[in-house]
Amino acid sequence: MAALLATSAGVQSEEGPSPRATDNQRVTGSTTDNDPASTTDSTTTHSTTDSTPDSTATSSAATEPISSGRENAVGSATVRDDASATAKVQNAEGGSAPTTATATASASAGGRAGGGGPASSPGQHWQEWRRRVYFREEFEDGDGWKKRWVQSKYQSDYGKFKLTAGMFYGNKEKDKGIQTTEDAKFYALSARFKPFSNEGQSLVIQFSVKHEQGIDCGGGYIKLFPEDLDQEKMNSNSTYYIMFGPDICGMGNNKVHVILNYKGKNHENNKTIKCRINKDTHLYTLILRPDSTYGVKIDNELVAVGALEDDWDFLPPKKIKDPYARKPRKWDERPQIVDPDDKKPEDWQDFEKIPDPDAKKPDDWDEAMDGKWEPPLIPNLKYKGEWKPRIIDNPDYKGEWVHPEIDNPKYKPDPNIYRYYNISVLGLDIWQVKSGSIFDNFLLTNDEEFAEKVGNQTWGVRKDPERIWREAYEAEEKKKQQEETKKKMEAEDEEEKKYAVEEEEDEDEDEDVNQLELEKDKELKEEENKDKGGNGTPDVDIKDEL
Repeated sequence: MAALLATSAGVQSEEGPSPRATDNQRVTGSTTDNDPASTTDSTTTHSTTDSTPDSTATSSAATEPISSGRENAVGSATVRDDASATAKVQNAEGGSAPTTATATASASAGGRAGGGGPASSPGQHWQEWRRRVYFREEFEDGDGWKKRWVQSKYQSDYGKFKLTAGMFYGNKEKDKGIQTTEDAKFYALSARFKPFSNEGQSLVIQFSVKHEQGIDCGGGYIKLFPEDLDQEKMNSNSTYYIMFGPDICGMGNNKVHVILNYKGKNHENNKTIKCRINKDTHLYTLILRPDSTYGVKIDNELVAVGALEDDWDFLPPKKIKDPYARKPRKWDERPQIVDPDDKKPEDWQDFEKIPDPDAKKPDDWDEAMDGKWEPPLIPNLKYKGEWKPRIIDNPDYKGEWVHPEIDNPKYKPDPNIYRYYNISVLGLDIWQVKSGSIFDNFLLTNDEEFAEKVGNQTWGVRKDPERIWREAYEAEEKKKQQEETKKKMEAEDEEEKKYAVEEEEDEDEDEDVNQLELEKDKELKEEENKDKGGNGTPDVDIKDEL
């Protein structure tokens, strides 16, 4: 789940995690051009606009954590001339282009640059906009990721991750990510970066996940945490700012979580966003903008857009029912009524059966013994059914009474519901019944266009080869399975034939045995007949008889 924490400088105590930065530091939120700390595992990428910076506006260049094994670099560049957005991103198939992503973006004082742009919503400072890459991880330096990611020790039985491209991929080296390896386990792994705030800037969260195991129930989402998180104690109860990504449990229960923390409480998106359920890698992107709007992309295609205030229950409703309004007593909401002037005709027969008028009491009927005599009932030939008055339109109908609404005195707009301070940790805090999910291509930036380009030049160029390989692999597996099934059926047929032959032979043997027994019985009877004189009587000595 993801959480959105937004507070103004004057109501810090109402937030969730307490920010540690000063108000001025909150505005900058990322490494400045002259900040020596920017040399720590980071690559600077930025662009500027020709806007006039406010005294509290940031002039910092973003640092990109070198979590993918890229060459360390620092620096900043200010481009005052209008120029089209350019980017140098390492070719996904191993080209010679440098891996450091750089860009220049042009914008007028009133425009937006690179998809982020200066703040323009109410209550926001006008800022000089620069591209910032706060965190980027593509696992391109072998086991180097183990130094950047921390395994939680909150539980002793957390599942372990390994570095792999999986069973099928577009590029064996570049598609390597961290994969869950143990079934029915919780996982708790996180990476830290320099704290930043997204005040006055867009926040773009992007990553890819591949459920090549054919996940049946488990999470594929990430969380963003504040600076004060103890990574070795991270667990499912740790306070987080944002939870974003797919969660699947059965075919009918799948969704993309967008849970945002606001004033210490987690709020789920009111819209249901379905995730992609197959074994391919998918790219998930969340965009939070300084005008308090948002967008969700799957595979670089928008699947949900809207206003944070509309699609989350952060604030009380703008309007409420007037507590003093009451529906008038004579307010008639019945569109139709029974005609009060409609009367049942005098000759209307509504008895289905009547006493037989031709029946006569028997002469021998004794009321003392038999009770009062009543004629038998017969069908009423004049029966017309139950009479009901006709229905007419209600002449006094005034429509459904609508409770009047008034402005909610508890509602107070907050232009900063998108904003967070001291974002500093990205974590995987998930449960999986069946392991095998691979996470890769993590990116935190303020530039929507840059994020889209990175997605297209990483996941985008490798998705088709991966899919083709997967389909070929699955087709081969299906073919093997069919052949095995065929062999099994043939073996079963042979076994049945063999069994039938054996049964037939057993039956023949039984018949032979029976025939022998019959012949023996016949011989025995013949012997007995001979002993009895051939006619069935015993031999008699005539002399003895005389």
